[in-house]
Amino acid sequence: MTIFLCPACGASYDGVAAPDRCPICEDERQYVPAAGQRWTTPAELAADHRNAWQWHEPGLLSLQTVPAFAINQRAFLLITPGGNILWDCLALLDEATEALVRGLGGLAGIAISHPHFYARMQDWAAAFDAPIHLHAADRAWITRSSPAIRFWEGDRQEIAAGLTLLRLGGHFPGSTVLHWPATADGAGALLAGDTVQITPGARRVTFMYSYPNYLPLPAATVRRMAATLAPWRYERIYGAFAGQDVMRGGAAMVAASAAAYIRCLEAPPVAPPVS
Repeated sequence: MTIFLCPACGASYDGVAAPDRCPICEDERQYVPAAGQRWTTPAELAADHRNAWQWHEPGLLSLQTVPAFAINQRAFLLITPGGNILWDCLALLDEATEALVRGLGGLAGIAISHPHFYARMQDWAAAFDAPIHLHAADRAWITRSSPAIRFWEGDRQEIAAGLTLLRLGGHFPGSTVLHWPATADGAGALLAGDTVQITPGARRVTFMYSYPNYLPLPAATVRRMAATLAPWRYERIYGAFAGQDVMRGGAAMVAASAAAYIRCLEAPPVAPPVS
């Protein structure tokens, strides 16, 4: 069996031949490139790509494939006394990355915000003998089975001491964020994927059903997402992509952004008359 990677979304499939289609890209939350569906393999990807690392604060590093591949998301390695957690996932797992993760203590678990970032979670789990925590609402989008997958249900799940997954829904029914209260300064942080998307300038966040196709969410859904997050304390937000870091006032920013989003849907501003 060969592993095939979709260069548009990074999803992995296995088989004796490349699939005819990528269901994740055909869904209206993603897209099939204008040039059509293509495929690559992990070996081909590793031949001209690598994973770059960045230190964000004590206990938190990100890794990102360069040059950019597929959606170009970051994954995060969260180092905790109870074991290390990989938040979101990448399609590239090369020898250097594996050695670095092992040198930092390996993985006690993997948690992923939503199906666009499943990537090669099965191979990461096998390499580090780690469980994968996925919300059961998104089980239909798993492209390769794995005995490491652990489904959870409801709106919250603690996966390690002080680390809580919060299901917000929105982008996908099971879209999740990770709440980390025990930052070194005690301020708390939210690892948001693109369930809560930080906008350019890092002064707002937004919420979308489809980002590439610009499909918004209903006001009721955004209101529920904001209400789910309201009781949780955090100053910083780390988003799915490089540069998407809010360093202070994160919880207040989410609340204000959700209110503005809802206001635009329910009572959009009226343009002044053209003279």
